[in-house]
Amino acid sequence: MKKKNHLSATQSFHYLDILTVIFVLALVLSNVASSAKIIDWGFSLGALELSFDAGTVLFPISYIIGDVLTEVYGYKRSRRIIWIGFGALVFSALVFWFVQVLPGEATWESSVGQESFDRILGSMSSGTIVIASLAGYLAGSFSNAITMVLMKAFTKGKLLWFRTIGSSVIGQALDTFVFVFIASALGVFPWGLLWSLTITNYIFKLLVEIVVTPFTYWVVNGLKRVEKVEAFDDEANLPPFKF
Repeated sequence: MKKKNHLSATQSFHYLDILTVIFVLALVLSNVASSAKIIDWGFSLGALELSFDAGTVLFPISYIIGDVLTEVYGYKRSRRIIWIGFGALVFSALVFWFVQVLPGEATWESSVGQESFDRILGSMSSGTIVIASLAGYLAGSFSNAITMVLMKAFTKGKLLWFRTIGSSVIGQALDTFVFVFIASALGVFPWGLLWSLTITNYIFKLLVEIVVTPFTYWVVNGLKRVEKVEAFDDEANLPPFKF
């Protein structure tokens, strides 16, 4: 078994800030895209038409980076970045709300109009999609990170593919269902699309996770080599409500 590396609170890293920015950007942009459009896959699974909100195209990036963060830098730093993402989502909702209530210029009103803004980005500015996203995000991100930690201890740091995919099976299931259910309850998505969006989003996210596994291996191994770190977390230090 590899020797545990207890990371120093003051230890500096070359790429942690870059990964944090990508994680937060993917998270915020996926919510904007989810508010703007629902995409039709063009085929069905039996009687179930497959469709997904556009944010699903970007959202797997945050999960893949979340796996990398937990694996390389440890749960404590991953938890902090999850909460940074939470704050970024709240802030983005406030920005869109502020833009919504500002008076529109006359030419813009005649060519685009407040109604178009409200229909496309209203769920961002009203906060409804952000509420759904925050609930799903916290449930999924923390279950994914904690599962990664527990599986890493169980496998003694081996079988990275098993840990990234296994943690995503749990995290993505919670995230997807909670997000779509609450978004439907708040009127962002029609109730008739509940299972179509849930199942399609879940399948797509897991497929992305599986397909990019070789890339995840390359990134993780490269970061461990450059950062000179191999994190094994204390399983007793997993409560999510810390910063």
